[in-house]
Amino acid sequence: MAGPHLQQPSFLLATLKADCVNKPFVQRCHDLERYIEEFPAKELHGIFPWLVESIFGSLDGIIVGWNLRCLQGKTNPIEYPVALDFLDPSGPMMKLVYKLQAEEYRYDFPVSYLPGPVKASIQEQVLPECSLYHNKVQFPSSGGLGLNLALNPFEYYMFYFAISLITQKNSPVTHHVSPSNSAYFILVDTYLKCFLPTEGSVLPPPYSNPGGAIPSPTPRSPPVPFTSYGMHHTSLLKRHIAHQPSVNADPASQEIWRSETLLQIFVEMWLHHYSLEMYQKMQSPHVKLEVLHYRLSISSKHHGSPAQSGYQALHAYQESFKPTEEHVLVVRLLVKHLHAFSNSLKPEPLSPSAHSHTASPLEEFKRVVIPRFVQEKLYIFLQHCFGHWPLDASFRAVLEMWLSYLQPWRYAPEKPPQTTESLPRSVSEKW
Repeated sequence: MAGPHLQQPSFLLATLKADCVNKPFVQRCHDLERYIEEFPAKELHGIFPWLVESIFGSLDGIIVGWNLRCLQGKTNPIEYPVALDFLDPSGPMMKLVYKLQAEEYRYDFPVSYLPGPVKASIQEQVLPECSLYHNKVQFPSSGGLGLNLALNPFEYYMFYFAISLITQKNSPVTHHVSPSNSAYFILVDTYLKCFLPTEGSVLPPPYSNPGGAIPSPTPRSPPVPFTSYGMHHTSLLKRHIAHQPSVNADPASQEIWRSETLLQIFVEMWLHHYSLEMYQKMQSPHVKLEVLHYRLSISSKHHGSPAQSGYQALHAYQESFKPTEEHVLVVRLLVKHLHAFSNSLKPEPLSPSAHSHTASPLEEFKRVVIPRFVQEKLYIFLQHCFGHWPLDASFRAVLEMWLSYLQPWRYAPEKPPQTTESLPRSVSEKW
């Protein structure tokens, strides 16, 4: 009996691959839901990386996957609701994630596909300031290719989901419908509302086994002496769960762990394509002059000129990545939700006795979410968009993203009182 059991994962994977050719999309999702319910984590572990790639596409952009960015209710009325239900925070795919999470499985994510400044930093053995990368860098065994991050299932799933906005940008997009109607855009909104709620707390995982959510991967190789760059912001979770066994982890800490991880992944994958150091260099008059010479030298074909050689490093960080209009719209959605999230912070208690009750980790997260996790990278992202965006109507997306950031009162949860429409719109004194 042991033989067939050991071959089961590969048999399951072969079955799923054959289904991709022979069965319609809706039937495949229905079958996957049944497999996730019936099979143990040990056997689902073998199909997880393939399934994530088959949904979100490959990191090199060759495999398109479900093409969520083009999946719309008007053009795909049958597949659209099925995909959203399957990938919902309480749907089958997230149940699979938590099922594997409980068993502490790890999955390799190649460093070479991370945003430019992060990739360059890790390759130079300088640990990025973001706690998302701590204790995760895996060095190749002899003959191995490249560096990897060892991610737990929740991180692996969200890394692929977030980065598919970048890697799949060359896939055909339907221009008849706004990107904000795509399955991808709806899922971003759904995940933000679930894991960064403006009311109540984060829903517990569907599989709430003891130790169901693992705080951080255990390094599988000897630690390497990394140095840190920039201001080092430690995770809010450090005092809660960083070093305690997952079985004894506080439920509130598990809640904040998922919230912080989701936000860090979104910020890193969508905004961290330009380093602060390079941005500061770009502001100096000397470098601005070099950049001007470089651009002029392109037209005269002066390859190898001092201006070009001096600009190569800056070009690698600042010019290689060009966000799309859809990318900017997704970032604006993130900004709007973060304003609503941080503005839902409960007011400070007035009585001194009430101070004895410490704020929950989620409330503390609301207090620091924008200045600590988002502000600096968003500023550099905006600066780059202002400097490099094409001179066409799509600049409106960049402008609206900037205005959304500047006007947090527009997204405050409190509703204005019902008054006559003739009264002018006013902004509360606290802003």
